[in-house]
Amino acid sequence: MRKQITALLAVMLLAAIWRHGVGHAAESYKVGVIDQQAVLERSKAGKRALDALKEFSTARQRIVAADDGELKKLESELKQDNALTDAQRHDRQEQFRVKFESYQRRLQDFNREIQAKQKELAEEFQKKIDQAAAAVGAKAGLAVMFDKGNDTTIKIVIYAHDSIDVTEQVLQEFDRQNK
Repeated sequence: MRKQITALLAVMLLAAIWRHGVGHAAESYKVGVIDQQAVLERSKAGKRALDALKEFSTARQRIVAADDGELKKLESELKQDNALTDAQRHDRQEQFRVKFESYQRRLQDFNREIQAKQKELAEEFQKKIDQAAAAVGAKAGLAVMFDKGNDTTIKIVIYAHDSIDVTEQVLQEFDRQNK
């Protein structure tokens, strides 16, 4: 949704510039582009947050792997133990079914937790990146700053000369603001 709003604002700005004439617009407006993902991945605070998210995810994966091992062991025991009575086999199959359902619920819960953490991280850092970008934009006298995007996000900017890329300045400002 945020990307769609940004794209709409970009189109509206370009339409406004076009109305005033391309020559006049080039003289009147300074534009910058930023790679927000690079700011998140390369900033000190961003690296710490991404490492914490990775650690959180890895801890969940270890738990899931242990549960998976336990399920495989139970399944193997069920297949190999021919000395079981029908009642015992039924009980073990029921145990396996209950543990498997519990495993699936846990897996879904962990995935929701990880997605919630990712969303929380993205929202928190978006606000911080916006603040750093606004400070850099104001200092540089930029009328507008666009996100370059990348292969996993919507690309609003198809081409931008390196001279208007303010990613490094925003990264430095971000690190200054978020020590």
